[in-house]
Amino acid sequence: MSSLKAETGKRGRDPCDIEIAKRVRALRLQRGLSQTELGEVLDVTFQQVQKYERGTNRISAGRLYRIAEVLDVPVSFFYEGFEGRGSEPGLHSTDIEFGFLQTSAAMRLIRAYSRITDSGVRQKLLLLTESLAGE
Repeated sequence: MSSLKAETGKRGRDPCDIEIAKRVRALRLQRGLSQTELGEVLDVTFQQVQKYERGTNRISAGRLYRIAEVLDVPVSFFYEGFEGRGSEPGLHSTDIEFGFLQTSAAMRLIRAYSRITDSGVRQKLLLLTESLAGE
């Protein structure tokens, strides 16, 4: 048994894989894609997408590249906030935001906001929200 397996356990999941999985799920939901739809584009089943999003199955480099293309983000997006080689991602504001983005309320808010066509109204709503949040 390798020292890595000894540290994480036979079935231990890597914290970095779990963080990447959360980001994939949050972006998929933000883009309004179902697991089935993402799976079809990636040529995998929705069950495989579920496993990716739970961090149960690791996402290969090539697959992550394709996911980044589909979700319209750079691959580096999935690694933002990782400190150094082999370190766990720290608890940053982005971690908290991704947790929130996975809620149904956040998705409703994002969808409603995206339907506002007047850019002035969108800007005022953003300023109001930031003001209420104390920013």
